[in-house]
Amino acid sequence: MAKTKTTFYCQNCGAQHSKWQGQCTSCKEWNTLVEEVVQKPDQKDWKPQATREVKRTAKPLKIAEIEYSKVPRLDTRNAELNRVLGGGIVPGSLTLLGGEPGIGKSTLLLQISLHLPHKTLYVSGEESQQQIKMRAERINPEPANCYILTETKTQNIFKQIEELQPEIVIIDSIQTLHSDYIESSPGSISQVRECTAELIKFAKETGVPVILIGHITKEGSIAGPKVLEHMVDTVLQFEGDRNHVYRILRAHKNRFGSTHELGIYEMQGSGLREVANPSEILISKNEEGLSGTAIASTLEGMRPLMIEIQALVSSAVYGTPQRSTTGYNAKRLNMLLAVLEKRAGFRLGAKDVFLNVTGGISVDDPAIDLAVIAAILSSNEDVAIEKDICFAAEVGLAGEIRPVPRAEQRILEAEKLGFSTIMISKQSKLPNNNYGIKVQKVSRIEDVVSFLFS
Repeated sequence: MAKTKTTFYCQNCGAQHSKWQGQCTSCKEWNTLVEEVVQKPDQKDWKPQATREVKRTAKPLKIAEIEYSKVPRLDTRNAELNRVLGGGIVPGSLTLLGGEPGIGKSTLLLQISLHLPHKTLYVSGEESQQQIKMRAERINPEPANCYILTETKTQNIFKQIEELQPEIVIIDSIQTLHSDYIESSPGSISQVRECTAELIKFAKETGVPVILIGHITKEGSIAGPKVLEHMVDTVLQFEGDRNHVYRILRAHKNRFGSTHELGIYEMQGSGLREVANPSEILISKNEEGLSGTAIASTLEGMRPLMIEIQALVSSAVYGTPQRSTTGYNAKRLNMLLAVLEKRAGFRLGAKDVFLNVTGGISVDDPAIDLAVIAAILSSNEDVAIEKDICFAAEVGLAGEIRPVPRAEQRILEAEKLGFSTIMISKQSKLPNNNYGIKVQKVSRIEDVVSFLFS
């Protein structure tokens, strides 16, 4: 019989140590090392003893000899989640959903499980069946194929899965599970890794997709070892401010699709409402023309978005001017201010500049550079920009207006939302010029100034 081995894991960063010590040499935290069992004899499979089978050892095959058939994805009946996942849930995949406490992770997955046409097992280690029933009545009073199980021991969960044979399994949350094969408390590094490994083996062998909810640390990263994110197929992040009603779903990792897609929800009393047109929340409905605001056309994956950029330029009260941004890269703002001063002659070195992307989202698309420039100049001159003008261009260090990809898609979105003019680079190549919106082409910042403020 193999000897039981133990090692010491840091509960903060997951680093492994051969012996106990007061401080973790990796993250420099004190008193975070805990002894845990890393190997235990007679470890069993996820299946019960009676149903285990003897399998042949896998053999290497030429890539041309591997049989492949495209498996259809499972429709979640949720357009925003389908978009972020790349078209739906892939059978046999493992998806990890993380987010702040109270942001709506459990509500989102419970709402999806109640509307799915497939037999779904929702396993909760944090709430009782009565609590989940109360929330389910608020979201969907007539669920058909959703089963609720309150259990934290993986061996008991797999036993119920064998009897129920669900088509989708949802675990809320992975930090509450524990396995008999590891002698440590739930939520520890070893338990999280072992439980995830058992679920991965189950998903790959049966083809049943598994969705996990993961806690996050105070720094915003998913709690547990970093290997957890490497083990799963997809990592989703549910973001938003609990004081606001809008939530954003992003993919940080996706083996079956793009990581550039974005899903937007609105938190309501009856659950999360899908926001099909994000521009309705990203552009203010203020009819009065205000200086310092400009509308930019950006892309998140395949989805075009019209977002509002707000800028405030004022005289510096203190010796060093402030540069503050929300939802935008501060270093890029400093670069654009240097371009305005060097190339266009605007003296902004002694002024405070504050920049905000409305709606609570963060944008790194260089296509909003021209809108940032326009908003700063509008605030500096205290002249409002017409609300039916939008911008889609990048600004170079020489002050030139550079083209951005998929300009036609941005133009069509602006036309659909009722804008009368869109300002793009003169170098942009368009397949045709027959648009229902005026396309204003500019080559330098001076052209933008003369068009907006002359």
